[in-house]
Amino acid sequence: MGGLFTALLLRRAGWDVAIYERNGLELSGRGAGIVTHPELFDVLEQAGVKIDANIGVRVPGRRVLDRQGDIAGELALEQVLTSWGRLYGLLRAALPAADYHHGKNLVRVEETIDAVTAHFEDGGSASGDLLIGADGLFSVVRAQFDPRVRPAYAGYVAWRGLVEEADLSPQTRAAIGDHFAFCLPPGEQILGYPIAGGQESLERGRRRFNFVWYRPAEEHGRLAELLTDVDGLRHDLSIPPHKIRPAVLEAMRQDADRLLAPAFAEVVRRTEQPFIQAILDLEAPRMAVGRRSVILGDAAFVARPHVGMGVTKAAADAAALVAALERHPQDLGAALRRFEAARLPFGAAVVGHARQLGAYMQAQILTEEERRRAERHRQPEAVMAETAVATQLDHHHGRD
Repeated sequence: MGGLFTALLLRRAGWDVAIYERNGLELSGRGAGIVTHPELFDVLEQAGVKIDANIGVRVPGRRVLDRQGDIAGELALEQVLTSWGRLYGLLRAALPAADYHHGKNLVRVEETIDAVTAHFEDGGSASGDLLIGADGLFSVVRAQFDPRVRPAYAGYVAWRGLVEEADLSPQTRAAIGDHFAFCLPPGEQILGYPIAGGQESLERGRRRFNFVWYRPAEEHGRLAELLTDVDGLRHDLSIPPHKIRPAVLEAMRQDADRLLAPAFAEVVRRTEQPFIQAILDLEAPRMAVGRRSVILGDAAFVARPHVGMGVTKAAADAAALVAALERHPQDLGAALRRFEAARLPFGAAVVGHARQLGAYMQAQILTEEERRRAERHRQPEAVMAETAVATQLDHHHGRD
């Protein structure tokens, strides 16, 4: 996503751009829900991507359900909720097919005074004036220039899934189907909201409901058990959904019945193939990693999902990079320094804020300060007001 934003903005600024994607196939249809923010729409407009009411589902506000299913809190907060596949499709359609190259797995970067070259696993290479590593959490570009910077496990996992709205009971649809909804079992959190269904349908009854359930899991205990697959193989930080052991899925669904409001328990039970991800923190000390190489998006900073800003942050990184290049058209070094100075503090602030929001779900709370923050962020009012909303963090775009 970050690569597409950057490519589209650079093209509009007069650059020749090519994207090299490690996957051999189109990515459309992957991923689940995405919370939008005003800044995301600003950058989409800058990139020349036309959006309308079909971008996602508009919800009027938020609510928290208690264990019995009663409303424990409500907050009027209108938001548009979209999906990864929908947003990716819009960006991908705006980029000429000839500029997008599949099956190009980067193995190393080579810089000279005059150019930078990407070398790929298939023996091919590509050269240019600037290389942008928008290659995610396990960035090859970052690993080459800053090999000691690695993601750190936060102490809890997220179960995620999508269920067809039509498969849910009328009671569940009435309780949570039109809201950004939460339930807060002790030391845990589940949230969910409606997104478009098949063929991007926004029609009531044909949408999907997206959920994320955060649960503590000690790294060498419960996490290891969750990530041991049907063949007995232990995975590090994620596991292919079809490899999750049936006993693990059944135990998770039983816990849902025991711990969650009935509406959320039904959502979990009716989701055919939930998947699991370890929650991670990542902070890079620099984004201008070479004389002609930068990293952005998840390659530079990964914040826990509570801030709901992963895609918006990548879009804003792209906008800041292009603004800096336009400000210093004859001095690439100055442009990259300007970009880094604008976005490093923002990325660090987002990661720090997300840590605060998620502290109470960590398997271990280490300090008194973490305990104090954890207590605040487990309250329904704080959860509704601060999860996946535009905060003061959004107000510094870093594009000046």
